[in-house]
Amino acid sequence: MSENCVKENCVWKLKRYGRFLPKAKVTGETYSWKVFESSESTGQLELVILESGHLLISQAEELLEGFFLPSVHSFLKIHQKSDSLLFHMTLKGESRMIRLQFDGSTRPEAVEFCCKAVQKLKEYLPVGPQEPHVATPSKTPTETPQAVAKVPEESLSIKHLSQYFLGERGLSLPLAYHHFTLPSGDVEDLLRLCLFDCGFPAFVEEVESKLKGLTQE
Repeated sequence: MSENCVKENCVWKLKRYGRFLPKAKVTGETYSWKVFESSESTGQLELVILESGHLLISQAEELLEGFFLPSVHSFLKIHQKSDSLLFHMTLKGESRMIRLQFDGSTRPEAVEFCCKAVQKLKEYLPVGPQEPHVATPSKTPTETPQAVAKVPEESLSIKHLSQYFLGERGLSLPLAYHHFTLPSGDVEDLLRLCLFDCGFPAFVEEVESKLKGLTQE
């Protein structure tokens, strides 16, 4: 099965994930698609929508994209075409697109899984048909090595993220991570509530221990 929902956490297998940055901020150069594919050597691509509203796209231990769906209305538009979804993001002068092609034993099954993902996404924001002028990526990447070198890296490994939160290494978060925004006004109250919980210090220690374990993988 390429789709599984347990307690509202939904997982779909992906055949391809494409990343496109239309314009370099300084040079104004145009780029093509960079395509990732599921395989035994690189790992399975997956789309996950958590009960909390977080959308995650990963391959093996690499997190490729992450959004908090309740907060993306102002900068994210999603369009569906057959078994694929196109995400178009514009935020703080930066514009980028990603494309997801769903996996299935047959093309109709892949379309069915894509439609189920659309139903879930529509709980948070509209999903329309693909606009006819939008280009889509081919099976293989078409950009030149020079162009690839200039495109900012959008993925991070779980190991590197764990080392970052433990203070063991510096990290410049890629563009994909700049879209996440916490609800204003709620963070301080949440932190106070956690600090009043007598079990919170032990929880923090356990999280730190788990993070250290992830850095050893």
